[in-house]
Amino acid sequence: MGESFGAWRIDVSPALLERISSANIACGFHAGDPMGMEEAVLSCREHGVAVGAHPGFPDLVGFGRREMRVSAEELRTDLLYQVGALAALCTSAGVELQHVKPHGALYNVAANDTHLAQGLVEGMLSLRPRPILLALSGSRLAQMAEEAGLRVGREAFADRAYNQDGTLVSRSVPGALIHDPHVIARRAVRMIRDGEVETLDAGVISIRADSICVHGDTPGATEIVLRLVDALHQARIEVVALRDLV
Repeated sequence: MGESFGAWRIDVSPALLERISSANIACGFHAGDPMGMEEAVLSCREHGVAVGAHPGFPDLVGFGRREMRVSAEELRTDLLYQVGALAALCTSAGVELQHVKPHGALYNVAANDTHLAQGLVEGMLSLRPRPILLALSGSRLAQMAEEAGLRVGREAFADRAYNQDGTLVSRSVPGALIHDPHVIARRAVRMIRDGEVETLDAGVISIRADSICVHGDTPGATEIVLRLVDALHQARIEVVALRDLV
């Protein structure tokens, strides 16, 4: 959420907000401006949705989906700068900042790049109070964060294809993005109930899913969420805020 920038609008349907438990709000580096960020925080407050910061690389032109070379110290301060901005808006609105989830290329690269993962972990350790870190399930980042004493939520993606090593398939590869709401819903239930997911090459890998991500800028995102949540309810899986789970 909060990924509008100036005259460029990306709005989230109220119907979607009524069904999710947590949201990631852009912090200005890959997308988002102060007014849009505050609007997103207030929308979450209105609908009882837990708020998370969504920091990324400083890449407005590429929407944060291009890899950048940064030092661990630069990444640490970039994290503090972005999370601090959203935290101030949360404080103004009387809302708790529940978690931090890196965005886009930063999320994917830092998942198993020890150098960048260390910068993120050190940034998280500097925050007061410390929010939960939302990281790719099975990643080196998740392991390092937990070893450092952080609360960690393992995240899975029902609308993205997986490689055999548990990483996400690059968006440039055909089949990386899954659009069928029925397929996405079935994948989510399987991840949670069975602890496994099918890979792009038709293999099966183990996965732990504390949180299921749906991208708000995906066409049909609202339909995807409605179908997914209905499938979870039918499978007797309760949707709760991340803070109630990890």
